[in-house]
Formats: sequence, C-alpha cells, structure tokens
Amino acid sequence: MSTEREQITSTLDSVFRPETDVTGGWRALTLLRLLARGEPVTIEDLAAAHGQPVREVRRALASTPDIEYDEAGRIVGAGLTLRPTPHRFEIDGLVLYTWCAMDTLVYPRLLGRPAHVTSPCRTTGARIHLTIDDTGVTSIDPPTAVVSLVTPDDLASVRTAFCNHVHFFASQDAARPWRADHPDASVLPVAEAYDFGSDVTAASCQHTSTESRC
Repeated sequence: MSTEREQITSTLDSVFRPETDVTGGWRALTLLRLLARGEPVTIEDLAAAHGQPVREVRRALASTPDIEYDEAGRIVGAGLTLRPTPHRFEIDGLVLYTWCAMDTLVYPRLLGRPAHVTSPCRTTGARIHLTIDDTGVTSIDPPTAVVSLVTPDDLASVRTAFCNHVHFFASQDAARPWRADHPDASVLPVAEAYDFGSDVTAASCQHTSTESRC
C-alpha cells in the first residue's frame, strides 16, 4: 500500500503541482485562473499576466500538446475548459468543465473558490453530485462515490495518459468492471482522493504571493 500511495502522489505531483511560470504549460496557475473567468484567454493576456514577451509564451505553449484553442487561436481549455466534458464544474455562477474527475477535486483549492460538480458514473451513468471547497468535500451524493486513478510512466500528453482514465463511479461495486480492464489502476473514495490532491498542492500554494495564494 505504501508503494501504491507513493506512485499516486508522484503522478499527482507531476500533473497538478501549480506551477506559476508559464513553462508549466496547461498546469500554469495563472492560466487556470484566467480560464476560471469563463472566457477564452488570448496569448497576449497570458503573456501580460506573466510579464513575459508574447513570443516566449507562444514557445512555451507550443510544447504542450493538450491545450485547447478556438478558431481565433485563443486558449479555451487547459485542465479547466470552456468546452463541455462529462465533468461539469460550476464556480461563481459560471458553468465550466474539466478534463477529468480529479480536476474537480483539486481546482477549488487552487482557485480558492467553492465548486458544485456534476459528473456521471462511468459504468452506470448515474449522476454524482459534489460540493467542494478549499477545506474538502462538503457534500457528496451518493456518499459511496469513488474516483479512479492511474499512474502512467509517460505524461507527455497528460490528457491521454492520465485524464482519460480518471473517472467517477457511484461505488466500488460500480467500478469493478472498469477495474477489471485496468488492473494497475487505483479506486479511492472521493474524500481520500481529495486529500491526495490537497497534499500535493499545499506546498506550492504556500510559496505563492499573498495576493495569489491558493
């Protein structure tokens, strides 16, 4: 179990540590906060927020294949997305979405705002409802809900290697068919998965400025 926890922590650290430098790609904390406004983010706006030349920001983003752009070349998705996915993520009256179940548990802490989450059980399709803030999961229906986690070796494409395999299930029983096809994966209670994400982001949050502290 210790080895499993270490593997999960290492993966989540790679995926969710809130980099403040634009070279953090889609994980960059500034980009996450700009997307949370509910509008596409221009490269110029992102560069201005970082105080860096536009050409350097473009170069950094070019190395991150998962970022979503609209037809005008504006960023519309980077973990948090304006495009519908199964994971509905509501903050400040805005309806946004995330790439995976774990995103919904981590982003309320990084953004410093409570979120209401609605997502289907991967097996049954039954709706799972959560309320989450920076202190934890404050409500969950059904209370038996769990989250799947994988620990891929290659995270060149975070969405392909990690996000596409991280789902909500209504219960451990509901997760069994999926788990049979993914024997190396873990399935954790939602509150436990939140704690993993919180542990990973806590250290970085403490090093951000008071104004932007997560």
